[in-house]
Amino acid sequence: MTSASDPRQLRAELETLTTEAFRPELAGIDRLPTLEIARLMNGEDTVVPPAVAERLPLIAAAIDAIAARMARGGRLIYAGAGTAGRLGVLDASECPPTFNTDPDRVVGLIAGGAEAMVTSVEGAEDSKELARKDLDSLVLTPDDTVVGVSASGRTPYAIGAVEHARAVGALTVGLACNAHSALAAAAEHGIEIVVGPELISGSTRLKAGTAQKLVLNMLSTITMIRLGKTYGNLMVDVRASNDKLRARSRRIVALATGAADEEIERALTETDGEVKNAILTILADVDGPTATRLLAESDGHLRAALAGANG
Repeated sequence: MTSASDPRQLRAELETLTTEAFRPELAGIDRLPTLEIARLMNGEDTVVPPAVAERLPLIAAAIDAIAARMARGGRLIYAGAGTAGRLGVLDASECPPTFNTDPDRVVGLIAGGAEAMVTSVEGAEDSKELARKDLDSLVLTPDDTVVGVSASGRTPYAIGAVEHARAVGALTVGLACNAHSALAAAAEHGIEIVVGPELISGSTRLKAGTAQKLVLNMLSTITMIRLGKTYGNLMVDVRASNDKLRARSRRIVALATGAADEEIERALTETDGEVKNAILTILADVDGPTATRLLAESDGHLRAALAGANG
């Protein structure tokens, strides 16, 4: 791996990366009308979904592997630097309110720690050792999954995280935006979403960042679907922690059951606001404790609990 103290070699390496390529046809972009720049940028963004679509079989294979380990109690851990790290932290932080997961089940690690969410931490992304220390603090197990995220695919922090996780037997995924990346090569599941050079040369928070966000959305959301965190496309494990989410909880129960408002309120009261349990009490005509037992026996899968109640 290139050392940060060797700027000439690092520059040569960056010049080979698609995400760092200079586009001479856009050299006069700063002289264009604002609307024209917006049109150019919007057009650039349209290449991202097709690039993701090309890698869907690889993404699906990674999700199935992640879900199998999480079903055994494992964790999903993202590790990245800069924009990539921030996207991982964002995706992880959305899982508890959306799917009622414990905060330690989906974790985002960013090189440099919490400070790096809002400011640059000098040299943090260049350290494989920092990645190892951050992962050691979590006490990795073979049931865990570590997803290294790096637009360039060469970030030492992300590669170090994947290498260390693989050495201890955890599942590894490498998400990059350049072909033939070191990160994808280091992981069991390498996913390279090649979106081409950026509108602003090297600004990988643009197309590359969008691509990474789309893939992270898939990794977490479809894994949670596989784990029974939804019923159809309803967020039945949503955590009602504020007025908006409490209203959403009532609406989800209504959509799933077709019950009247009074019955929904009774069900939610009897189940301490647990949406999935409330739906089961209504659809299976059981009480709160029975709903809790049925869901525990079905590992939280509502469809399986309904089948158990009816059979």
